[in-house]
Amino acid sequence: MADPDLDFTSGDAGASVTYPQQCSALRKNGFVVLKGRPCKIVEMSTSKTGKHGHAKVHLVGIDIFTNKKYEDICPSTHNMDVPNIKRNDFQLVDINEGFLSLMMDNGDVREDLRVPDGDLGKEIETKHGAGEDMMITVLSAMGEEAAVGIKAFTK
Repeated sequence: MADPDLDFTSGDAGASVTYPQQCSALRKNGFVVLKGRPCKIVEMSTSKTGKHGHAKVHLVGIDIFTNKKYEDICPSTHNMDVPNIKRNDFQLVDINEGFLSLMMDNGDVREDLRVPDGDLGKEIETKHGAGEDMMITVLSAMGEEAAVGIKAFTK
C-alpha cells in the first residue's frame, strides 16, 4: 500500500538550482558555481594539455551577490555547475526599516528584500526620497535574491 509518511500536499516542478555544463563550453561574462557560490566569469584561460593530461581551464569569477572573487581550475572535459539565474523587474512602492516594498506584476506586494549596501542602496533611497517612481531589478539564483539595479519607471 501507499507509504503514510509521504506528503504530496505541496510540490514544485523539481527544477534544479543549477545545471551541468562542460568546462570548455563556459564563456567570459557567463555564470558558473565556484566554491558553492553563483559567480559571473570575469577571466578565463585554458592551458595546453600535458604529456599525459587534460587541458585545464582556469576560471576567475565574482560572486553575483557579495562581489567576492573566487578562482577555480578544472579539466576542460569535466562538467561544472551553472546556476539558473532569474532576473525580474519590480516596481518600488516604499522602503520600510531597510526593506524594499516591491509590487510584482500580479499586484502582490513583497517586503522581504533588503535595501542593497553601497552606492546602489544610497541611490535607491535618495531617488525614493525625492518621490521618483522606479523599477528595481532583482536577481535570484540558488535560493538567494538581491536587488542589483534600478531604472526609471515609465507609465
